[in-house]
Amino acid sequence: MKTVAKKATPAAIAVLRQATAIAPLRMKASDGLLPSRAHLTQSPTSDHNTGFAVDLTHDPKHKIDCADIFQKLKEDERVKYLIFKGKIWSRERASEGDREYTGSNKHNRHLHISINEGKGRDTSPWFWWMNAPKPVNQVVASLTSMPAKKAYKTQVCTCCKLHGTKP
Repeated sequence: MKTVAKKATPAAIAVLRQATAIAPLRMKASDGLLPSRAHLTQSPTSDHNTGFAVDLTHDPKHKIDCADIFQKLKEDERVKYLIFKGKIWSRERASEGDREYTGSNKHNRHLHISINEGKGRDTSPWFWWMNAPKPVNQVVASLTSMPAKKAYKTQVCTCCKLHGTKP
């Protein structure tokens, strides 16, 4: 059994804080950092026990779609493994793709993110693709030449242009 951490790593905490910053109204019912006593008994080797894991509640209604996040976080070097909706993906076995998760909790209501031990202090953006501004009503500018100034044959008054002599 791994030693139980007293607090989660900064990287794990950052997942929940950043998700809330993106979607302040998101549900948090299945969010989790450190293990309960029941979890310790059921999963004595879990990365939650060391503070290197986080559970993020699936809430697509409020922009936290864990199916999308599961796919995108495979690109993040901090990720050791991911579990969601009965599937597991691990960096160690990435060539095998998504595999069936055989644990008792299929993680249908939350995404489990396990963090590589050397990356626990990295709080850089977890959801980098969600913060990008979307082009809305994009305007395409084009260059048009200005018409040449009109050349007057007779001298034009600068005050009113109605008569040909200055007042």
